[in-house]
Amino acid sequence: MAEFRGAFTALITPMKDSGEVDYEGFRRIIEFQIGEGIDGIVPLGTTGENPTLDEDEEERLIKIAVETAKGKIPVIVGAGSNDTKHMVLYTERAKRLGADAALVVTPYYNKPNDDGLFRHFEAAAAAGIPVIVYNIASRTGRNIPTPLMEKISHIPGIIGVKESSGDINQIGDMIREIAIPRTAEGKPFYMLSGDDPLTLPLMALGGVGVISVISNVVPAKVKALVSACLAGDFDKASKIHFELIPFTKAAFIETNPIPIKKAVDWLGLPGGPTRLPLGKLSAASEAVLKKAMTDLGIGKF
Repeated sequence: MAEFRGAFTALITPMKDSGEVDYEGFRRIIEFQIGEGIDGIVPLGTTGENPTLDEDEEERLIKIAVETAKGKIPVIVGAGSNDTKHMVLYTERAKRLGADAALVVTPYYNKPNDDGLFRHFEAAAAAGIPVIVYNIASRTGRNIPTPLMEKISHIPGIIGVKESSGDINQIGDMIREIAIPRTAEGKPFYMLSGDDPLTLPLMALGGVGVISVISNVVPAKVKALVSACLAGDFDKASKIHFELIPFTKAAFIETNPIPIKKAVDWLGLPGGPTRLPLGKLSAASEAVLKKAMTDLGIGKF
């Protein structure tokens, strides 16, 4: 099984002005990520606008990701749904098309109870591909508390969590009560940050990486931050963290992935527009983002 520690990029899905998916552009951004030394890629997540992609588009994107990255870096495919039956189909598809793992989000809108959540992830793991739980209450309306996550972590095939609760106390509890004991048992439970601003504190507590949005634009810097943390060099990691703060704030000044796609465009890579219901970045936000990129010494404006 692949290692799931380090810096992973939650990939955008580049679009043409017509609104069609830019498949060759998608290949280019994956090649850029590999060239910059990223540890893995995550297509079809929230940053990839998966709610607006149809199944044919998704399948073609997975195939391109696997073809481009296979044997070089792991591919973790977003396979979530608020319907367990569809989630299982998406998870099985990720396996069939050669992904290394599936990222399965907490079901949104339904607000399932603990029993439903456990059985949902049990069904995901039964697909026979490593599964990373995606815990993001701000998008789904349902947090997975530590005791329930501990129970889920014992399901064979559940290998980690993309933790986006934003609650540093919960993050610490999960690392202490789940990640550390699982690792001691020889069954790693990978604790990955799902929030760029919390990568450093999560890793200082014992986490092992990030699934990052800003690494669409600065993969080498995010990789350097994570590598420094993994090496225990938190002085170096702190310097990179503080250097990235203005850009990180700008990248989330409006709903993700609206700003990061504009930043990718300004980097000279294919980004393109977002699909409705996500609209255009406002002029005021563009100015903030442009300044943050200029201060980092990147961008073609």
